[in-house]
Amino acid sequence: MQNTQVRFSQWIEEGFNLYKDNFKTLVLAAIFVVVISTVTAFILAGPMLAGLALLILGLRDKKEPKPEAGMVFKGFDYFVPAFLFIAVWGIGILSASFILGVIPLIGQLASLFIAYCAQAFLMFGLFLIVDKKMEFWPASQQSINTVKANFWPFFGLSIVAGFIGSIGAIAFGIGVVFTIPIQGCILTVAYREVYK
Repeated sequence: MQNTQVRFSQWIEEGFNLYKDNFKTLVLAAIFVVVISTVTAFILAGPMLAGLALLILGLRDKKEPKPEAGMVFKGFDYFVPAFLFIAVWGIGILSASFILGVIPLIGQLASLFIAYCAQAFLMFGLFLIVDKKMEFWPASQQSINTVKANFWPFFGLSIVAGFIGSIGAIAFGIGVVFTIPIQGCILTVAYREVYK
C-alpha cells in the first residue's frame, strides 16, 4: 500500500464544516443510532453505525436527492459484515484490555495504547463495507494495510477524532448524539481522500 499523506488539519476542518452544514440531519441520525444500539444491548450497533457511515458518505458526496436521517437504517443492508466488524473487534479489544488491565499501571497503559492502535487501524473498515461492499475480514485487512503505511499520522487523527466523538459521554452520555457525528464526518473526509 502506498504511503498516504495525512492532511490532519484540513481533514478536521472539512469534517467540522460537513457536520455544521448538515447538523440537524446528523444529530437526528445519531439519536436513532444511539437509542437503537442501546436498547438492543449493542447487538444492532454494527448495522446502525454502518448506516451512519453510509449517510455521511452520501452527504459528503453531495448525492441527490439529499440523504435524510432515516438513511441510517440502510445499514441493515450490510447487517452481517457490519455486525461482525463491531462484534469481533469489540470483543477482541475488550478481552485484550481486560487481560492487560490486571497488571497495575503498565498493563493499564498498554491496554489503553492497544485500544487506540486498534481504533486507528480499523478506522476505515465500516466505510469499506458500505462503500466498496466488502466483507468483514477483507475490509478490516484493507483498513489495516492503509493505516500501517503511515501509522503515526493516522494514529494522531484517530485519537483526535475519537476524543471529539467521546466528549459527549460526559453529559450523562446524552451529548454523544452531538459528538459522534463530528467524529464520523472527520473520518469520512479522510476516507474519501484516501479512497478516491
